[in-house]
Amino acid sequence: MGIFIKGMDMSFLDEIEVSGGKYEEDGQTADALQIMKNNGVNAVRLRIWNEPEGGFCNLERTLPMAKRIKELDMHFLLDFHYSDKWADPANQWKPKAWEHSSIEILNDQVFNYTYFVLSELKEHGALPDMVQIGNEITPGMLWNDGRVDGEFDTDEQWAKFTTLVKSGIVAARSVEPTMNIMIHIDRGGDLPASVRFFEKFAEFGVEYDTIGLSYYPWWHGSLEDLSGNLQELAGRFGKDINVVETAYPWTLDKPEGRSFIVEREDQLHAGFPATAEGQADYLLDLMAVIRKSAGDRGVGFYWWEPAWIPSKEQWSVGHPNNWSNLTLFDFDGRKLPALTALK
Repeated sequence: MGIFIKGMDMSFLDEIEVSGGKYEEDGQTADALQIMKNNGVNAVRLRIWNEPEGGFCNLERTLPMAKRIKELDMHFLLDFHYSDKWADPANQWKPKAWEHSSIEILNDQVFNYTYFVLSELKEHGALPDMVQIGNEITPGMLWNDGRVDGEFDTDEQWAKFTTLVKSGIVAARSVEPTMNIMIHIDRGGDLPASVRFFEKFAEFGVEYDTIGLSYYPWWHGSLEDLSGNLQELAGRFGKDINVVETAYPWTLDKPEGRSFIVEREDQLHAGFPATAEGQADYLLDLMAVIRKSAGDRGVGFYWWEPAWIPSKEQWSVGHPNNWSNLTLFDFDGRKLPALTALK
């Protein structure tokens, strides 16, 4: 096994900096990426949207961010959503420009877009070390053509879906033959659903390198559930596994006018209070679970949007920041103990 990835999804950082958001370490204002590196973070993940309405997380904005990651000599994971907005288990909508494409044309569009983005990054010395072909694609992607949940859960649909994924994989490997390919689903604590998904990928001959799982305790069960899933997936599929999205609150105390996704005690994991210390303990225990349960196949984690501080009211994604108590900085951008604990 190579390095254990201690990663951060910093996709909002660009927008935060543009809005004047600042970060502090030991009382000094500093670049958030440098603060991460100072504290043992060795990898950064960025999402990319095709033509987002807000104008962030497109290729134009991703390129300078990717260069900054590379200049800090950090591992770089690029997360293709293949959408103009969030792609997740409830939303896998085609980019507007692809809305009326047939499945055959969609396959070409996935290939061409993936190839173009990675070629541009490569040309500027900012090629990712790993790419995700889709984001939390448990129910498929590029709906409804590549949809596989509910009534769409048929072999015919799985064939369409996996062919779309293969188009992205072939494009990535055409730019860089040794590119590490991640397939990312959301079911960190759900063993039956995870096994079924990756068995389908094996059945349809999808060739990839790394399994990515999202694991948020309030949605995906206990660390024990995660542990069992990691152990089974590592043994059964022989792939590296990364918990590529996770987070935990450092407070439940809401400033007036703010909303939180995690706001109640009953959403917390037993043994980890919503305090700065509880958050740090969660992070350390999560790392221990990944290393122990998946053995050599447990290659790391990414904390989702640790720097999404409430630096403004209106965000390009069209909804408020409901994540600001799940960050690794406080509301004013001061580093929290969990980041120090990483070291």
